Amino acid sequence: MKITKICCIGAGYVGGPTMAVIAQKCPHIQVTVVDLNSERIAAWNDDDVNNIPIYEPGLSAVVQEARGRNLFFSTDVEKAIDEAQVIFISVNTPTKTYGKGKGMAADLKYIELCARQIAKVAKDNKIVVEKSTLPVRTAEAIKSILDNTGNGVQFQILSNPEFLAEGTAVSDLMHPDRILIGGDTTEEGQKAIQALVDVYANWVQPENILTTNVWSSELSKLTANAFLAQRISSINALSELCEKTGADVNEVAKAIGMDSRIGSKFLKASVGFGGSCFQKDILNLVYIAKSYGLNEVADYWEQVIIMNDHQKRRFSNRIVQTLYNTVADKKIAFLGWAFKKDTNDTRESAAIYVANDLINEEANIVVYDPKVALKKILSDLDYLETREAVSNAKHITSFPDAYSTCENAHAIAILTEWDEFKTYDWQKIYDSMQKPAFIFDGRNILDGEKLKEIGFIYQAIGS
Repeated sequence: MKITKICCIGAGYVGGPTMAVIAQKCPHIQVTVVDLNSERIAAWNDDDVNNIPIYEPGLSAVVQEARGRNLFFSTDVEKAIDEAQVIFISVNTPTKTYGKGKGMAADLKYIELCARQIAKVAKDNKIVVEKSTLPVRTAEAIKSILDNTGNGVQFQILSNPEFLAEGTAVSDLMHPDRILIGGDTTEEGQKAIQALVDVYANWVQPENILTTNVWSSELSKLTANAFLAQRISSINALSELCEKTGADVNEVAKAIGMDSRIGSKFLKASVGFGGSCFQKDILNLVYIAKSYGLNEVADYWEQVIIMNDHQKRRFSNRIVQTLYNTVADKKIAFLGWAFKKDTNDTRESAAIYVANDLINEEANIVVYDPKVALKKILSDLDYLETREAVSNAKHITSFPDAYSTCENAHAIAILTEWDEFKTYDWQKIYDSMQKPAFIFDGRNILDGEKLKEIGFIYQAIGS
């Protein structure tokens, strides 16, 4: 099968950038991204590509090149499903907040709704591709729904997980470590796999395209994120030991990272990991293990989350203890709210939980993040349902620049590793603050010795 029309259901952090790059690299394929959220689709279609709903370096240029040529954004889901030969499902799979598996299992209701809509609309054979991060054997459920519609249409289900890192998503899509495609071992399944391989082969080297059975593909995505998160929790666990013993976690990380068997990536101690994937995928892995009675396996992976939560609490406790055991009515300046630099994504950001702890202690928090607005900050806090929304609004606000954010602050907390934070006039900031002036560097990005020379009381993670 030669693919000429692709549809993607879901215009979020995965669907939007992935389809934009496919459209750019495959001008002979019509790519339509659909979403029921009309506001989001309108933003993707905005005349000014700088206003698209996702901030990723390089993304606006890719969208500008392909949009209107062979890349389209629409709310007409049924039309796009009907016309496409390949349908990517790229909708949200949040952790369940209700019922069996609450707090751990992936909520698959949006996936099922997609499958039922595809089944209802499809009049000819389709390849359906799982792009969302899903539990193992979800493809089985999707296939069951699609094959039991009684309309005679044949569906092939493929797993094609994304391995994007936010902040470098466009680069990751252009130069992937690997493209993973899982499908059935039947003749029809292998043909479907090859059809998708041929799409990626327009710009990805054949040796970087890996094909597996569908279950291996689904589990590989969860496993990749679990291993990366495990490394962060491991170095964060040692950061606490370093603080007690006089070792420096940065020196320890450099020493072990030079071992070729270990490598240096994801060994940066911090206030903790965030983002849409790590915690969700590990909890999913824990739930799957428990559902098969593998309690020791579940306990092992759950400890990665426990350590991450501990690291965030430890950071907020340290601020309170250092500020003479009270932050009530004190101004704490947060530099950064996004879960990492070069993205406007705040999902599971450490800043949310540190702020929540400090508001419990009656602190007044002022935030500056170059890509996150106050509306989103308040929404993140309200989502925790710790207190009334009006109370959050009373204790947290934001400013459009770092200097006004830090003015008259008792302390600064670095929560995101934005590069611009390293370039500030820290003498000017020090002069404007309450004394003694504290900096709590939750990302270990600043020059602590220089800040101490200025007069700051500087505390980093793991030293």
